[in-house]
Amino acid sequence: MTIIENSASPAHGDLVPPPLYRLAGVTRTYEQKGRTVHALTGVDLEIAAGDFVAIQGPTGGGKSTLLQLLGALDRPSSGSVVLGETDAASASNAELGRLRAEEIGFVFQGFNLIPTLTAHENVDMALEPLGLSRSDRADRVAESLAHVGLADRADHRPGELSGGQQQRVAIARAIVKRPRVLLADEPTGNLDESMRDEILAVLEALNAEGLTLVVVTHDSAVARRARRRLRLDKGTVRDITRG
Repeated sequence: MTIIENSASPAHGDLVPPPLYRLAGVTRTYEQKGRTVHALTGVDLEIAAGDFVAIQGPTGGGKSTLLQLLGALDRPSSGSVVLGETDAASASNAELGRLRAEEIGFVFQGFNLIPTLTAHENVDMALEPLGLSRSDRADRVAESLAHVGLADRADHRPGELSGGQQQRVAIARAIVKRPRVLLADEPTGNLDESMRDEILAVLEALNAEGLTLVVVTHDSAVARRARRRLRLDKGTVRDITRG
């Protein structure tokens, strides 16, 4: 059984899967030091189920804001951000919490592992909101760690692992709940070139199974591996897949 249960298969040939995300007229403004910041200014975007999307752009261009909206961590000032059938703009806080707990996996540049916990325990934490039995949780954690090539490191703490291994634990933690999409913010930013390629291979394998990937990156070598490339600058999105 594949670990990616909630995802559609990637597009092949002329087949076009249904959009997983639909963004229409999305703006996001906020106040900062007495001035209004227009982080996003009318974003219209669709992301297909099973796609691999890289988002690039200058610092301050809106990338982190867009990722927060895709991750149901924030709401737009106007417009709609629909994941599946749920519009994050109008959903209740409880519904947004459910989306984050069940349907969205997150991976960050800094790994965000708890140093006193083992790899198994770090991954297991993501399952706490799901109400699974202890045996089901143990099975899922073991499956996820094996999926990223760390079955033999389950009892190791982060300080006993390399940077690449720590990021693989973070990926295992993100996929253990079997999400529909994995959002990654500079997932290779703290890694050298060989470890970067190691992590990209893990992500590409997950995408090949049908997991939707959205990756924010400054690294063009990472972006070139994506099926679709977007550039976000001054709050607007442009598709640069073909150049």
